[in-house]
Amino acid sequence: MNERRMNRRRRDGAGGDSAATTRRPAPRLPTLNTGPDIVERRTVARSRLFRVDEVELAFSNGERRVFEQLVAGGEGGIVVVPVTTEGELILVEEYALGIGAYELGFVKGVIDPGETAHEAAARELREETGFAAGELLLLDTVTLMPAYSNFRSSLFIASDLEPAPLPGDEPEPLVQHRWPLARIAELHGDRRITDARTRLALYLVEARLVDRV
Repeated sequence: MNERRMNRRRRDGAGGDSAATTRRPAPRLPTLNTGPDIVERRTVARSRLFRVDEVELAFSNGERRVFEQLVAGGEGGIVVVPVTTEGELILVEEYALGIGAYELGFVKGVIDPGETAHEAAARELREETGFAAGELLLLDTVTLMPAYSNFRSSLFIASDLEPAPLPGDEPEPLVQHRWPLARIAELHGDRRITDARTRLALYLVEARLVDRV
């Protein structure tokens, strides 16, 4: 191989250690399209917590379709992951009507009128575990079924816990379970956990806290 070809291979990152150390720039996510026009919206059903709207949409390519949207009232919900000073997660056992079984998860609830997500998280934590948080950190805000519902949940970590119970509105006492933060990876495949918010919260907490244990 002549010197000119060798120099070109080095510039292109071919061969030797240079290929291993060459870094490609991170891919850029595409800019999302703007939404279709709403032609008509009408409510077809309503309950204490939700309403169902029929929405006709006109897309940019000329297509028109009718969708159903589950519209949640209020400002959404919260999920709180309590972490004790002993390095344990507090999970609660609660009956979930949607799946007809008891579900293992974290503190959760809805944001009451006039509350912020942070205030709702602090209140629900005290109601469901009996603890107040010295630090309440927002991890993320996510949707559950964005194709069908506008409901959003804000996920928090609660730490520096101190006893400060508040009466709640649960129909039966909630059973609490403690789990070592150092063994959080074992919860990922636990069949008692099916709520996608709980599973996401586990990954977010693991990424943030496990290396500190």
